[in-house]
Amino acid sequence: MKRILVSVTNDLSTDQRVAKVCSTLHNAGFDILLIGRKLKHSQPLNRNYKTKRIQLLFNKGFLFYAEYNFRLFLFLFFSSKDILLSNDTDTLLANYLVGKIQSKKLVFDSHELFSEIPELVERPFVKRCWLQLEKWMIPKLKNSYTVSNSIANYYKKLYNSDFKVIKNLPLKQQVTTSSFPFETSDKKIILYQGAVNIDRGLELMIDSMQHLNNHLFIIIGDGDILQELKQLVHEKKLHNKVYFLGKLLPEMLKKLTPLADIGISLEEDAGLNYRFSLPNKVFDYIQADVPIFVSDLPEMKQLIIDYQVGETVRERKPKEIATQMNQLLAKDYSIQLSKAKEEFIWEKQEEVLLSIFKN
Repeated sequence: MKRILVSVTNDLSTDQRVAKVCSTLHNAGFDILLIGRKLKHSQPLNRNYKTKRIQLLFNKGFLFYAEYNFRLFLFLFFSSKDILLSNDTDTLLANYLVGKIQSKKLVFDSHELFSEIPELVERPFVKRCWLQLEKWMIPKLKNSYTVSNSIANYYKKLYNSDFKVIKNLPLKQQVTTSSFPFETSDKKIILYQGAVNIDRGLELMIDSMQHLNNHLFIIIGDGDILQELKQLVHEKKLHNKVYFLGKLLPEMLKKLTPLADIGISLEEDAGLNYRFSLPNKVFDYIQADVPIFVSDLPEMKQLIIDYQVGETVRERKPKEIATQMNQLLAKDYSIQLSKAKEEFIWEKQEEVLLSIFKN
């Protein structure tokens, strides 16, 4: 049984892509150890494979990345393994060095275009540092995959590296529901689930709620601008229209998503990472039979063109957003969603994933 050490920088509890990858590999007969970090409010884990969380002194900025990669390097170096699986550029350095020193196979999963995330776009020096690391390591990698064709093509053009595409799709599931902790009867539910960070279009959606009279906007997730958004809701007196549920475990999230009437993904065209994104929440909405309202960006636009499961934003202004949402709510997407949800499931990605690790 080959042993795979899988590493990420998060605390493991809400990373659904990594959980699916690890379960698929475990079920295929690999011995899996998933490594992340322990945070103050980390939730207990119950997985069918082994996990380890590393507790750090620093949890943000340069010192965090430096400490984590140093400690990850030591752990990987002194652990038995056959294959290393690095998730995103922020774990790649430790994995790359151990792979080179000990001649171990390395697989790289790029969840996003890391050097183009909004947090780096405004910090050119830090961005250059990450780009130099990528330029040094990525062209030498032989087993890599990513989440969209656009990102794969970008890496091919920039580094002449071949990336397979394994989309971040949900597992096929039976739709089960719970209930929101507030009154929702006779209201249209607009749902956002995911990271509450800059350039996600959340401020725009909150502003649009001033023009929607029988709707609730529900935000599930946590992130850097959560308090700013709560202050915005307070200033605009939208307490009875906008609700924050915080970060939820995937099991609870799957029960709330089907309650929505629209699922949104309104990322700004703020750097190549967002431009090329194909967020997993879009597929979670589809799997829950929820029509989607998404940005007019290449990957999401193509999804709408091909499958007709919702609409792209025509104009990023609050009144126009409200008008378009009402038009979308008046349409029936049930047939299109029923077809799309059979196509966009993780089970159809597993063959590509296993071909990488069994090669």
